[in-house]
Amino acid sequence: MTQVVKAADGRRLAVEVSGKPDGEAVFLLHGTPGGRNGPRPRGIVMYRLGIRLISYDRPGYGGSDPQPDRAVVDTASDVEAIADELGIGRFSIVGRSGGAPHALACAAVLGERLYCAAALSSLAPINAEGLSWCGGMADSNVDAYRDKAGDEDLKAELAKRAGRVRNDPDSLLKSLWPELVSHDRKVVGDIALRRILAEAYAEALQESSDGWIDDVLALRRAWKFDLPSITAPVLLWHGDNDVFSPVHHTVWLAEQIKNSTLEIQPGAAHFSAVEILPRILTWILGMADAERQAERRRLSTLANG
Repeated sequence: MTQVVKAADGRRLAVEVSGKPDGEAVFLLHGTPGGRNGPRPRGIVMYRLGIRLISYDRPGYGGSDPQPDRAVVDTASDVEAIADELGIGRFSIVGRSGGAPHALACAAVLGERLYCAAALSSLAPINAEGLSWCGGMADSNVDAYRDKAGDEDLKAELAKRAGRVRNDPDSLLKSLWPELVSHDRKVVGDIALRRILAEAYAEALQESSDGWIDDVLALRRAWKFDLPSITAPVLLWHGDNDVFSPVHHTVWLAEQIKNSTLEIQPGAAHFSAVEILPRILTWILGMADAERQAERRRLSTLANG
């Protein structure tokens, strides 16, 4: 079910809810580029798991209004507005690829409102101290995220790519194919998944390239939140063959986030984050249930003096 929710500043956010209506609330933050209809388990699978999955188009993508000059941290305000509108108290969040830093922003800003967070195939901040940021990274991402060219050149290039996606939804995957390692080729080579990805790109970029541009600009600037401030449990997952977000980015993140669990999967690559999602959702269910049980014990202790 897709609906429009107003952000705190009045912008429209296109939101999709699937799975079990009264299930465990989990936000799924899409990649870059991407949208609310990106790859996820089928509704019946989420219903059986007992999950109410909420996804939305980040500003400028699909049905969401743009938010020029947004920072990664601004995602927290939009997620909170959606949760409030849907009557959700506490929830969990998972982001993959370009959505992963935005999930970490929510963990940092929203504090105890989150049960837990998961960041899959994440980048590290562009100014990460001691990190060889471009080491092992595919040329396409180096060109997009490192500030060799000015913002205007980046905008022109991404606008051109978005135009090609509108004419041929499969064009982005075609352009990435030479850089894909073996496991990514296996994942993207699945006809059904490739169709879902292509349709998600096409819908996300149907009106403009604003979302894609603003995502990249936000990710290659300061994120404007402190990773060490995160207190909610965080799962950091990465495939060790990822060439778009190299694995040492997530290793660096794990060093900054005290309450984090690092999981590196041998042989997996960037698009493996799509395959791993059902298991991540099961982890989230366990963490949320454990937190509720702990809260009940704390309340019981207080009640008994």
